Amino acid sequence: MSIKTSGLHHVTAIGGDPQRNADFYTRALGLRLVKTTVNFDDPGTYHLYYGDGSGKPGSLMTFFPWKDAPKGRHGTGQATTTSFSVPEASLGWWKQHLAASGTETSQIRNSDGEETLTFADPDGLKLALVAHPQGDPRDPWDTKLVPAEHAIRGLHSVTLSVSKEDATAGMLTDGLGLSFEHQESNRLRFSAGEGGPGALVDVLVTPDAPRGLVAAGTVHHVAWRAPDEETQAAWRDELIDDGVNVTSILDRQYFRSIYFREPGGTLLEVATDEPGFAIDEPLLELGRALKLPPWLEPKREDIEAMLPKLDLPSENNPR
Repeated sequence: MSIKTSGLHHVTAIGGDPQRNADFYTRALGLRLVKTTVNFDDPGTYHLYYGDGSGKPGSLMTFFPWKDAPKGRHGTGQATTTSFSVPEASLGWWKQHLAASGTETSQIRNSDGEETLTFADPDGLKLALVAHPQGDPRDPWDTKLVPAEHAIRGLHSVTLSVSKEDATAGMLTDGLGLSFEHQESNRLRFSAGEGGPGALVDVLVTPDAPRGLVAAGTVHHVAWRAPDEETQAAWRDELIDDGVNVTSILDRQYFRSIYFREPGGTLLEVATDEPGFAIDEPLLELGRALKLPPWLEPKREDIEAMLPKLDLPSENNPR
């Protein structure tokens, strides 16, 4: 594969109650709700995007929240942990902050010298905060509840759980252009571009684990960055030439997307960096109003009637 990704674009998961979801990710984790829109394939459901102040690629965690969604099952064939990057000296603060919100945490240290705080969101989605010893220069979203000195800088990595690693590793290196870094027991680490926070994926090999079931509390797909539509189109052609079953290029309003599955079963996406989230509302007002793409705008009244009311916390507004 001649085209290589520079890192993670976003991770999309299935949530339960949308109000609870918004409260947790904006208040407990201190992320900004950068876009309130709908699932373009199911407009009766929200699609909520959380990230840094402008929703830069690599900072984004997004959700399809269904209030009565059935519980999912963690297992092979899916991304089982989504990790965020935080400053190295902030884990003690985060442990106390999350405890105050009723969230239990566990702390571990890996061979890369990364201190990690693991926990779950209200729907059981596995999350982690990672303090990388090399630091992370990305600017955080600054709120009264989570001040900048402790705030999340963006995505750190994702963990893919598989029963066998060879074919998945081949897709990561040959299909996405990642580099193999090292192996620790049954965990293999790969990196994109220059590596570091926002450009990492771990492959966890668990041959005896059950097959995962994508529903509430699990990841739906993992998206990787393409700089523009031209690169994405060429990338799609190369994947097809290699025998990968890839979707057509889909308009997601704030980026363009293609989807395919890696051999272990996880749904992957390649998303463009452009055009971004400020194309339909000012930067200072991101996430405050329900935004619909032009093809759904004529159905706004019906869509708004189907969606549950969502009260956004004041922390979504700039200081």
